Amino acid sequence: MFKKLFKQDENIINSGLSNELPLPKHIAIIMDGNGRWAKKRFLPRVAGHRAGMDVVKKMTRYANSLGIKVLTLYAFSTENWKRPNDEVDFLMKLPVEFFDTFIPELVEENVRVNVMGYRDSLPKHTLDSVERAIEQTKHCTGLVLNFALNYGGRAEILTAMKEATAEFIKDGKEIDKLTEDDIEKHLMSYGLGDPDLLIRTSGEIRLSNFMLWQLAYSEFYFIDVHWPDFSEENLLEALLEYQNRSRRFGGL
Repeated sequence: MFKKLFKQDENIINSGLSNELPLPKHIAIIMDGNGRWAKKRFLPRVAGHRAGMDVVKKMTRYANSLGIKVLTLYAFSTENWKRPNDEVDFLMKLPVEFFDTFIPELVEENVRVNVMGYRDSLPKHTLDSVERAIEQTKHCTGLVLNFALNYGGRAEILTAMKEATAEFIKDGKEIDKLTEDDIEKHLMSYGLGDPDLLIRTSGEIRLSNFMLWQLAYSEFYFIDVHWPDFSEENLLEALLEYQNRSRRFGGL
């Protein structure tokens, strides 16, 4: 454990990040631009998604080396089912390929896999792969690699409201006593903490229905780089920017 901590401190020093200023505990990333990356190279869109999968591995390794606690990646939204069937089919096969090749390394590096989203709607081969990954890494205590898969922020809030209200009614409590904490307990990200830093690639400046509740006081960082081209240097730039911001959470 001490060797691991020393390695993380050394990585921070070598990166140029400050040991005196906090790093984000939880980073969330909207991985945008796979299709446009492929189009620029006259490749099918699925080629961009495969290239993006390799970047997920790089970012996981780098975030883990810096001691980041949670890395949440927006992999597939509840609206992405509207895309062409062949693209959706490919995206549903990617987790199988990803976990089959990456799980041994994740276990070795003490990374735990978590998935938030509406799993019951996933194809069986995707769901089986996800559940295996969660089971195989459940003992890991390092970075939490959290995938938002078949996830939508508005749907999550609606589900949490329904569950919290039903719980109140069952317990005979008055609805006007409902608090934010009561709702948060039913969010899919409960226990992971809110993201400190949100990164969106490809130059788009919007949230796209991602973690709408949890991002209330997150720092935003938008970069005009497609996800398959996103590098460790780009993540480092975002972290340096984060360390130069002052987070006041509505105070002074």
